[in-house]
Amino acid sequence: MQINFKKCLPHLLVIVGFVALSLAYFNPVLKGKELFQSDIMQYIGMSKQQNDFREETGTETYWTNSAFSGMPTYQLGAKYPHNYIKELDLSLRFLPRPADYLFLYFLGCYVLLLVLKVDYKLAALGALAFGFSTYLIIILGVGHNSKAHAIAYMPFVLSGILLTFQRKYVLGFLLTTIAMGLEIVANHFQMTYYLMFLVIILGLAYLIDAYKKQVLAHYFKSVGILTVAVMFAIALNATSIMATQEYVKESTRGQTELTINPDGTEKDVTSGLDRDYITAYSYGFLETFNLFIPRLMGGGNGENLGKDSNTYEAYRKLGVSSAQALEGAKSAPMYWGNQPIVEAPAYIGAVVIFLFVFALFLVKGRLKWWLVGGSLFSLILSYGKNLGFLTDFFIDYVPLYNKFRAVTSIQVILELCIPVLGVFGLVKLFNAYEKDEEKRKALKYTTLLTGGLAVLFLLFKSTFDFVGFRDAQYIQAYGPEFIRAVKEDRKDLFTQDTFRTLILVLLSAGVIFMFLKKKLKETWVIVIFAALILFDLVGVARRYVNNDDFVSAIQVNKPFQANEVDKLILQDTTHFRVFDLVSGPSKPSYFHNSLNGYNAAELKSYREVFDFYISNNNINVLNMLNTKYIIAQDEKGNMFPYKNDEANGNAWFVKTLKQVDDANQEILQLDSLDNKNVAITRVEKNENYKVDALANIKVVEYAPNYIKYSTTNSNDGFAVFSEVYYKNGWHAFIDGERKDHIKTNYILRGMSIPAGQHTVEFKFEPKVVQTGSSIALGSSVLFGLLLIGGLFYEFKKK
Repeated sequence: MQINFKKCLPHLLVIVGFVALSLAYFNPVLKGKELFQSDIMQYIGMSKQQNDFREETGTETYWTNSAFSGMPTYQLGAKYPHNYIKELDLSLRFLPRPADYLFLYFLGCYVLLLVLKVDYKLAALGALAFGFSTYLIIILGVGHNSKAHAIAYMPFVLSGILLTFQRKYVLGFLLTTIAMGLEIVANHFQMTYYLMFLVIILGLAYLIDAYKKQVLAHYFKSVGILTVAVMFAIALNATSIMATQEYVKESTRGQTELTINPDGTEKDVTSGLDRDYITAYSYGFLETFNLFIPRLMGGGNGENLGKDSNTYEAYRKLGVSSAQALEGAKSAPMYWGNQPIVEAPAYIGAVVIFLFVFALFLVKGRLKWWLVGGSLFSLILSYGKNLGFLTDFFIDYVPLYNKFRAVTSIQVILELCIPVLGVFGLVKLFNAYEKDEEKRKALKYTTLLTGGLAVLFLLFKSTFDFVGFRDAQYIQAYGPEFIRAVKEDRKDLFTQDTFRTLILVLLSAGVIFMFLKKKLKETWVIVIFAALILFDLVGVARRYVNNDDFVSAIQVNKPFQANEVDKLILQDTTHFRVFDLVSGPSKPSYFHNSLNGYNAAELKSYREVFDFYISNNNINVLNMLNTKYIIAQDEKGNMFPYKNDEANGNAWFVKTLKQVDDANQEILQLDSLDNKNVAITRVEKNENYKVDALANIKVVEYAPNYIKYSTTNSNDGFAVFSEVYYKNGWHAFIDGERKDHIKTNYILRGMSIPAGQHTVEFKFEPKVVQTGSSIALGSSVLFGLLLIGGLFYEFKKK
């Protein structure tokens, strides 16, 4: 027992160190403060209705009416029954957010390097290099939590796969199942999809190696075990996967039926996202060197330069106060690449890149090739439209690739591969069996390549124009003198950070040189490199995410305050929608049932109507969506609520049901359709109805997932409900008997109602949740038994 404790103690100390570092970087969390994340603020606005419903009723709603006039909550933090793998995830994320994600970064990479049989000290070093990579910190700053979440579990998944290939079949199966289950829990399928590419590259490297070593039977046995593990991981997450798969077809990620754009031009119909939308964020070729020199391309769109900058002086010359000039200099437009918005450079680190290049000369075999292959693959695909022939091929022919935007995100693969291979450069350095002559050659070539690159940038600085994507707009707003000052600051940042990188390269080379000269011991080399990496990466990361970004918890948890207009509208206790032309996208959802919203995958049909009509304030469409209030600004900029007395109400009987042939006709007719009296559909034939003066439909009960109406009509009629149509889960009932309802007016629900007085109900009862929960329960029980049995087997074996 004592021996086991001694073996475990170093790892426990490392883990405690990870906890301490995570809390130290995000130290305001110890005072109860929280990181202000713009995306999370929007998410809170979007999800408030469902969270309030859960708190008030103790039950879950899988539909919200507060955003985009109504949508499923599957991508808004819905909680599913028997989701036990999620409970494990919550246990692992025991630290305050976002320190919990940083801790998972560290822990995941540490486990991966241990599985690769790296000494724990070097594994800890590699974990620091991965966890403090600038991009991984930046995404926490802006609130891309699910992305960070998924990235953090990637090394765990790779660890399980590698254990299996190392013939540790039981442990490999168990770890792969759990890690892959946690990866899916993170609910960022784009990151999981990119992980799949890396796994394929790893698998090919091991396949070639297995063929050479004539151990194909072991290889395919491992693949079989891993396939079962992934199937279990999917089953543990059955509800979320099935719900997402069902929803994605109806979302903006699915294929449209329209063949026209809002302006009437022909639409490029695809089965996924628009090509330009996918590649809007494409990495520039020169930006590649941002991985090595942080502000080579200026850094981000809003760099903090302070008073000692040309930009500050330029603002002062424009006649603004010193305080205003300082504020402007705190968000100076330094980035001069071609991406629309860049918060910060995707900096991996001068020291880490140095070690990576050093490893390229010393490391051989399958490890090198899957790590290098993954790095190159992700870098090349991140160029997007700048390497159009390859990107177009992937969009057109690689399954699911066209479902994801921001191709630069694939660089998360090289963010992981480069630090891992860099650690193996030190492993080879410390290996007594490696020839010193090979190490000296590697050091010489690495220093020449990395240091020489920095020197070349300094020598040829004048060949760059330092012209930014939006410089013309700044010239129009502030004049040419202002942009000349901005360009001078861009040059200064270029020079400063290139010198910084050169110094770090020379220091790294010096440490290895001293070791080869027997002037430094192995432990001191690790300590010095740890210090260099922390100085390098933390120094850059804190330029963009630091203590200034933390605010009181109440500002995060309650980011929106009702203004006088909101308070006035909230006094109206009827059921209606609000169209806010002034506030941000999700603030209206925090207080009202809104036409606005903030989500990357809203319902496709609603987005199309929004782009065609709602965004142009088309009153005809606003009326059919029961838009009772429109929040606008007067000539003095004051907000006011315009009460729309022409809104159609919650439901109404129409005189005519008109059939149209296709989606184009249906959406185009919404512009001038007399939607109070006429409804259009592609489902049923033309019908005329008698609607007397006493016919009416009233709301009796209204909740996100349940609506009850009372109807009165002396004739058979057809009713239109100002609720968004979604075929997968909404069930209609007349007097308790289930009846069919149809898609009407492109996005609304329509239903035939017989003469007389009736009770009409709509209930959101998604079968996918019931089926998925049953699968999740069964697979959790079965895997639990396998986990106990597997651990018992391993214990007995040892």
